[in-house]
Amino acid sequence: MKKMILITMLLLAGMGTSLAEGRIHILPFPQQVEEGDGDYCTSSEVLKVAAVKEFKAELGLFKQQLKDDRQIKVSRTCMKKADVRVVKAVVPLAGRDGSYRIRIDGAGVLVEAYEASGAFYGLQSLAQMVRKEEGRLVFPQCRIEDWPMLSWRSFMLDEGRSFKGMEVVKQLMDDMARLKMNVFQWHLTDDQGWRIEIRKYPRLTEIGSKRDSTQIGWYEWDTYDGVPHEGFYTRRQIREILDYAAARHITVVPEIEMPGHSAAAVAAYPWLSAAGKEIKVPCKFGVQYNVFNPADPKVLAFLKDVLDEVMDLFPSQVVHIGGDEVRYDEWKNSPMVQEFIREHELGSPAGLQVWFTNHMAAYIESKGHRMMGWNDITGEQLHDFQTETSEVKVSLSPEAIVQFWSGDYSKMARSAERGNDIVNSFNEYTYLDYSYEYDPVQATYNWKPISLKKAYLFNPVPEDFPEQLKSSIIGSGCQMWGEWIPTVEKMNYQVYPRIAAYAEAFWLPAGKKDYDRFKENLQPFLKHWEKHPVPSQKNSDSCTCRQE
Repeated sequence: MKKMILITMLLLAGMGTSLAEGRIHILPFPQQVEEGDGDYCTSSEVLKVAAVKEFKAELGLFKQQLKDDRQIKVSRTCMKKADVRVVKAVVPLAGRDGSYRIRIDGAGVLVEAYEASGAFYGLQSLAQMVRKEEGRLVFPQCRIEDWPMLSWRSFMLDEGRSFKGMEVVKQLMDDMARLKMNVFQWHLTDDQGWRIEIRKYPRLTEIGSKRDSTQIGWYEWDTYDGVPHEGFYTRRQIREILDYAAARHITVVPEIEMPGHSAAAVAAYPWLSAAGKEIKVPCKFGVQYNVFNPADPKVLAFLKDVLDEVMDLFPSQVVHIGGDEVRYDEWKNSPMVQEFIREHELGSPAGLQVWFTNHMAAYIESKGHRMMGWNDITGEQLHDFQTETSEVKVSLSPEAIVQFWSGDYSKMARSAERGNDIVNSFNEYTYLDYSYEYDPVQATYNWKPISLKKAYLFNPVPEDFPEQLKSSIIGSGCQMWGEWIPTVEKMNYQVYPRIAAYAEAFWLPAGKKDYDRFKENLQPFLKHWEKHPVPSQKNSDSCTCRQE
């Protein structure tokens, strides 16, 4: 124990945090680790555990996880006889939700947390530390104090374009939980599909959840697979998924796209768009021209009805409205919309979008929730197809959360200055549909490859971001967009192992990251993920590139 005492003295003397090397293998790696010299060994291969009543649910999931992942039996007992004791801290740890302590010495294992998410994360770390040796279970002696750098650590699944189903969602949540990711952003509607049951408007799923075929190849290619694609979640199925997420301390944030990416809804109810034309659910990817008509009170009432059902179903305090990639053609060609812009002195279609966003934000806030959207909702023109000079005479509500996909940090700073909280999802680092290495087809859209190392080195809080605004960056997320990800196998190939790199990038500040240590700690996860099917590869290099 002399080594532990020495490290503790150095910490108390202000020498900084010791990063363990060799014996402690946890991903994401903890904020503070002190290694001891010895091990704690159980008397048999059955792990005896106990927890205070507040954390019994977390202990139950830990028991099942060790059985499924490691074939380790766990039995519950009283505190005095337990190898692992999970107790409640007297005061909050580290001032952050999700913080915990672990102490392993000759007397056993103690996990300490102030609230349930901390206990859950502590047990996730413990599950990575235990090993079997000669008929017993062994834990390395150490002291750990840990907490997340960011309060919002998200994974986004786009099912609007490519429906995957409940079992896939649960698989992703299991892996998120192991990696201490706490937000599942569920992209449930888009041009190519509406995936959530809305009782007041049944045609949204009767019509909007189905399309005749799916574009294959690339955006400019006129090739389709000829296979019908459909699927949506009933309210009962969503409740089951929400319960599954809650047990793993994951908040599910629904994303219901408006005013753009709305062609599937327009196919169901043509009066929702300014053009009012009957259309079919698009089979082609890319940004469609069909958008909701904010000048029509009936359309606003429709959207509020949809949001009412969504907010009634989802416990999340945050509701995501998308708001990205709005083509203004229908608005510019509509006398009703143009008159509305003049009457309300909005200046331009971009001003109308900000007005619409604020209108929906006020409604969402009136229901006790908070609105979130992609950074297009700020009124900034981010796309080549928005070529007109924009005049925005209204400002985005400071209560809105802005999720930045655009990498222009000056725009992010402007939003922070206006009071908006920020989730940094810079596309060049966090889009999981981007290839691992150079792809000539993706390069035509300036999609830059994201290797495992590039994903790991992403810093959600940029070093040169104004110091006084850094606290506005509440989180970060990685995004699994669905255009060219038609199968679960392809999704797995794109997600794993980069999801682990993002998990540590969102948990640790840049100065505490170590890529070589990360690769070593990744190995058990790679073995676990071998059971997730991926496409067969023509050569081993395609598989190897995912781990570089």
